[in-house]
Amino acid sequence: MQKRAGTLIAAGALIAGAVGVAPSAAEPSVPEPRTPPLSWTACGTERYPKLECASLRVPLDHADPDGERITLALSRVRHTARTFDGPLLVNPGGPGASGRDLAGFVAASLPAKVAARYDVIGFDPRGVGASKPALTCRPGHFTPVRPDSVPRDLREERRNAERAAAFARACGDEHGTLLPHIGTVNAAHDMDAIRRALGVPRINYFGYSYGTYLGAVYAKLYPQRVRRAVLDSVVHPGGVWYGANLAQDHAFDARHKAFLAWVARHDAAYGLGKDPARVEARWYAMRAALRADPAGGKVGAAEAEDTFLPGAYHNGYWPLLAAAFSAYAKDGDEGPLVEAYEALAAPDESTANAYAVYTAVQCRDARWPRSWDVWHRDMWAAHRKAPFSTWNNTWYNAPCAFWPVPSLTPPDVANDAAPPVLLFQATQDAATPYEGAVATHRLLGGSRLVVERGGGNHAVTLRGNTCADRVLVRYLDTGEVPRGDGGDGPDVVCPARPDPKPAAPAEKAPPAVHGALAARAPGA
Repeated sequence: MQKRAGTLIAAGALIAGAVGVAPSAAEPSVPEPRTPPLSWTACGTERYPKLECASLRVPLDHADPDGERITLALSRVRHTARTFDGPLLVNPGGPGASGRDLAGFVAASLPAKVAARYDVIGFDPRGVGASKPALTCRPGHFTPVRPDSVPRDLREERRNAERAAAFARACGDEHGTLLPHIGTVNAAHDMDAIRRALGVPRINYFGYSYGTYLGAVYAKLYPQRVRRAVLDSVVHPGGVWYGANLAQDHAFDARHKAFLAWVARHDAAYGLGKDPARVEARWYAMRAALRADPAGGKVGAAEAEDTFLPGAYHNGYWPLLAAAFSAYAKDGDEGPLVEAYEALAAPDESTANAYAVYTAVQCRDARWPRSWDVWHRDMWAAHRKAPFSTWNNTWYNAPCAFWPVPSLTPPDVANDAAPPVLLFQATQDAATPYEGAVATHRLLGGSRLVVERGGGNHAVTLRGNTCADRVLVRYLDTGEVPRGDGGDGPDVVCPARPDPKPAAPAEKAPPAVHGALAARAPGA
């Protein structure tokens, strides 16, 4: 699931066309081909000056290794220690997120003595960012002001469905030959092509959000190629992807209520009332007013949902969002709300690409209902209990109802052949609800689950939780996992960091959550 702190957080879409029997996503194994070594050149940035870049040509269709080829864009922070523990491939989630800067972040955030023993490798998955060809289906799809996500009648619902179908048709028209080869299984095969190009027998892996599912699929297809693996904020493998999005709807609503309760606790700062129910009513009144008269001509009801959705990913955004909410609701001041939208949700040059890949992966990975009657029934049932973002999320994913290529059957990621995998999960995470980590822990033999109890932020490690980071660093340093009890529950419990204090509106929001590219992806 992904949206930027500056990346769009919208939801679903639809697409027409019957689907026959879904082919299996587990493609037959092929003999290991020879891969030329990578040529690295300096590409450092002000923030990550040690980055190097390279490109790798891989088959469009891994079952046809001599056929058409595409290009993956890679990054690296090279090891500096004498002891070399191999490459550590990192993925920020999405699907659709660029992973090249994540190599710099991980290398800079780990203790220097540990990072120095790894080549930290980032990559843009096929179709993403600097990888070629890069997918773009319908530029301007998220240009404000969009139609209100919550339809007032069947006519409005049909109009939004037609808009989603138009996006799916545009993808088919623009990338019809590429779409059958975009998906998690293909991305996992690409990871193994990277391994071969690096000239190593095994890789280490560190994935956030959707990257946890990618890592689990890679370990299933190539268990003998995994040395160590860390999965942070874990996708439920049994929910890909329709069920995962429905679970998200309820979890995001609960997390939004937690934000509104925090605003009520800090009534002295925001003046919106001490009763969470009253604060919630004022938020929905703001939403209704924005539908009728968008703030600054750009923040309508749908954009307001986009703006507040990052707060369900990370409570570091709460002071900024509460100040904007207060200014609008109390004083009619639109400025802070427009500024929050521009900072957290406005589409930028990467949005069209990120969303195209998001839909291409999720719609191809697994079956989606092709009858809009099913969506209509399920979304209204969810909206009645979870109104905050159910319909917004629906339209973000709805192109999958009309996707122009058939869906695959996802692989069973149950795995007793890979080494022990380390899982991290916050109990109140909305983007990847807790049950996904428990299910994955059960499926991955020998895995260990580290839980941030009471935490609601998406992404646990390398974000200031010293207890969780201690377990992570020990594992990457020595391969040691916590003692397991053999059950489904957590093997280590870490306390959550405290909620933020109210801050002045000018205070900057925290860095973007890794994997929040479309703050939508259940793997975000």
